[in-house]
Amino acid sequence: MAKSKTSKKWMDEHVNDPYVKRAQIDGYRSRASYKLIEINDKDQLIRQGDIVMDLGSAPGGWSQIVAPIVGQSGRVIASDILPMDSIIGVDFIQGDFTEEAVYDSILQTLNGAEVDTVISDMAPNMSGVNTTDQYASMYLVELALDMARNVLKPGGNFCAKVFQGVGYDDYMKEVRSSFTKVVVRKPAASRPRSREVYIVGKGFKR
Repeated sequence: MAKSKTSKKWMDEHVNDPYVKRAQIDGYRSRASYKLIEINDKDQLIRQGDIVMDLGSAPGGWSQIVAPIVGQSGRVIASDILPMDSIIGVDFIQGDFTEEAVYDSILQTLNGAEVDTVISDMAPNMSGVNTTDQYASMYLVELALDMARNVLKPGGNFCAKVFQGVGYDDYMKEVRSSFTKVVVRKPAASRPRSREVYIVGKGFKR
């Protein structure tokens, strides 16, 4: 079956993407690793000894960056519906964290500790129907914010991928209500035509 022009264009773009090539050379699991590196350089979200929660973690591109930063004195708790190969220093819980059993498993892994930073690179499986995809993506980032509000320590940080569109402005208001400082980042590794941005919240207000 012939590939559609759209899928061929995406494949050509992906293969020729400089960040894809860099990730292969640097040994990163995903080009998304460079997005977090840039955000963390600017916003200092993650430090040695921190407890970090990585939502939508598979294939592990962000956890790969976080684990060496927090070091042996810190912890990374990662979760995704999809499987993820193990990473030293990362506790991975597979499943949908909106399900009680998975959520409880995450809390048990925390063992009463509060989290310094919640990061989320979650995105839905795209259907190609813009309205449907936007609602699905906003649902995921709302869940990420709910999780952050439940586990962050006062003064903690939050970073989540958001697609600009319906619901974006209301979501920004919600984030601003919970953090003292909120900025929007568009890392160089984000494709220019993509509507994705990263909302960064610092100074969690319980």
